[in-house]
Amino acid sequence: MLLSDRVLFLDGEALVIDKPAGLPVDAPRDGSLSIENHLDSLRFGFKRWPMPVHRLDRDTSGCLLLARNPRAHGRFTRAFEERAVEKQYLAILDGVPADDGGTIDLPLAKTSTAEAGWRMVVNPAGKPALSHWQKLAVVDGRALLRFRPETGRTHQLRVHALEGLGFPLAGDPVYGSGGAKDRTLLHAERLVVKRDVKPSIIAEAPFPDAFAALGFAVPEGAAPTRG
Repeated sequence: MLLSDRVLFLDGEALVIDKPAGLPVDAPRDGSLSIENHLDSLRFGFKRWPMPVHRLDRDTSGCLLLARNPRAHGRFTRAFEERAVEKQYLAILDGVPADDGGTIDLPLAKTSTAEAGWRMVVNPAGKPALSHWQKLAVVDGRALLRFRPETGRTHQLRVHALEGLGFPLAGDPVYGSGGAKDRTLLHAERLVVKRDVKPSIIAEAPFPDAFAALGFAVPEGAAPTRG
């Protein structure tokens, strides 16, 4: 797998790649490969390795922003913290919501038990979490949704799908009925980061083959499949 072939945006301070599903951003405890193992191949002539600015779940594919110097990393991190980043996701829901779209406003908190491990839950005392959604298509009892989260909480869209819409994301092994061999069908399709002087960072990741394999066509406004 060559991540250097999956570049969506590149300039002197920013790099956006189409992260493949199954590759974690941080090194996992089991010692398997992660983004960290590929950073040297993403230098593109720079001495420094690029640094991930945010996180995507292991299963989530799509737009991942890396900064090419520490100063840019600080600015981009603040942009995420201040909700100044436009994020757009595609997801396949294991069911079909009755409405065509709306907004989910459910605060989230982390919980942990010795038996089940940790997970995120809806908690009025948790951190604010806001997700806008739109139903794009329905195939065989599953719906293709577009999410536009305003916040970036851990597992936000996965929990909002289950608790806000009544259905988990297809393949989700934690919040749905997915097994160890399944993949949570979530894709970061678009990322926009505004900058003061330079033009905005705009990246769009190709429509995933895993989504097309379930019969879903590329929706309006999405990038075509990689093939």
